[in-house]
Order: sequence, then structure tokens, then C-alpha cells
Amino acid sequence: MTTLVTGATGNTGRHVVAELIRRGERVRALTRNPSAAKGKLPPSAELTAGTHTAPADLADAFEGISRLHITVTAGLAEAGPELVRRAVDAGVRRITVVWGGFVGPVEQAVTDSGVEWTRLEPQEFMSNTLTWIESIRAEGIVREPYDFPSALVHEADIGAVAAAALLDDGHAAHAYNLTGPEVLTTRERLAILSQAIGRDVTFLPITHEQAVDRLISDGVSRTDAEYVVDWYASSSKDSKTVVDTVERVTGRPARTFADWVAEHADRFKSPPESTVAP
Repeated sequence: MTTLVTGATGNTGRHVVAELIRRGERVRALTRNPSAAKGKLPPSAELTAGTHTAPADLADAFEGISRLHITVTAGLAEAGPELVRRAVDAGVRRITVVWGGFVGPVEQAVTDSGVEWTRLEPQEFMSNTLTWIESIRAEGIVREPYDFPSALVHEADIGAVAAAALLDDGHAAHAYNLTGPEVLTTRERLAILSQAIGRDVTFLPITHEQAVDRLISDGVSRTDAEYVVDWYASSSKDSKTVVDTVERVTGRPARTFADWVAEHADRFKSPPESTVAP
């Protein structure tokens, strides 16, 4: 059988691809630019051009597919239900979906699809830490509006749970809340990161509006920017409560933030100063 993974080179998609292949599944990886995706995914992944926001163009991508993984992203709310319908019409019988933070049109379409489905509801991704790279490398400073507690989850654990739900029985009609094994504040994350890179990183608070404006300057709509910063300001109980879903589904403990940092520490280190020959 073959599984189609949308957003195959994204934060979670690439881990879904890798875990499925590790378990012996054939994978068709949907990506806007297959040439650019080479080297980012396992060599055995079948790369196919396309985007899940244009489902009318995916007839070839759906050919011979029995399972589908969807990551809800910006712009999918309108196209998502059609994507699900076309997938089911093409013969897909099991779907996993990484939600967009709430049950919206795509998530509901998956639930109503008439096939086996599993919804993954991860809390904050550990990869959000990557947004700090530039300020840490340049100044050793992280500017955020809130020192909030978060049960961060490793993207590879999301991928592992998705693969289990796609390949193993017993996960149909489940909504899985996914967290890491610990709750950490921003300052606690920075302490772990500082130790790993051998450099003190300072937390510098900014205002709520400054955080919103920063996201807008990065191209995020005001509505989405306010949603994100509001979430940090008053995060839900689920976002700061550890659950053991990863271990129950995969049979091994969830990865820690220290594990994630060990994998990415070099990206936060300042490049060596260039030297000029005398």
C-alpha cells in the first residue's frame, strides 16, 4: 500500500514521511518543488509535484493511494473539504490530520469522511524555537511578550504517532492530544539552550502589541498574528498539561526539549569570525 503525505517537507510532514518509510511503507510525498525536496526526504520517498490547497490538480497524486496524511495550514480552510472528498473518491480509506489548533472545516471534513480517521492535536511545536535563531546568534537575546509554561512536543513524535495511526489498527475516530514529557517556561527553555550552545541567552520581554506587529512584518495577517499572540497570553490548560499519548501510541517515551536542542544546537551558534590574512 502507499500513503500520500501532504506538506511533505514541512515541520511535521517530513517526520511523517521518514517514520512511514522506516516502518516499510511506500510513501508518495506531495511538495510544490520536488527538485528542492531532494535531500530533505529519504531517497525511497516518491516525490510528486502539487499542493493540498489545489486538490483539483491531484488526480495523479491520488492514483493508487490507500492512506492520506494532511497537515492543516493557512489557506487550506476552503480547499480542505474538497481535498478530503477527492481522496475518498479515489479510494483512500484511512486519514490522519494534524489540526490547525481547533476543529475547523478541514478537521470536520475528515471526521465526516466516512473512512477511518485520526486527528492529531499537538500542543506547541519544539521547532517554534527556531524563530529565535537570528536574535540569539546576533545578540544572545530572545524577545517575547510572555514567559509562559508550555508542554512542547517534538515534531518527530508527531510523525511517529501519525505513522502508527495510519499503519496500525485501533486508532480510528480518536483525537489525540500530543505533548512532550515536561512543561517548560520560556526562560527554562533558554537555560537548556544556553547550556547546549555554551553561551548565555537573555530573555527580554516585549509588549503584546510589539509581538503582534513583529508577526505582521513577517507577512502574517493581523488576524492570525493576534490569534497566535493571544494564545501565548492565555494558553489553554491542555497546552501546559503533560499527557502520555506519545508513549501509549508509539510504545516509547516522548522526546525531551533537551533532545530537540541537541539535534539543533549548531544552528543557534554564531558562525566563527572571519580572519583576514596579514
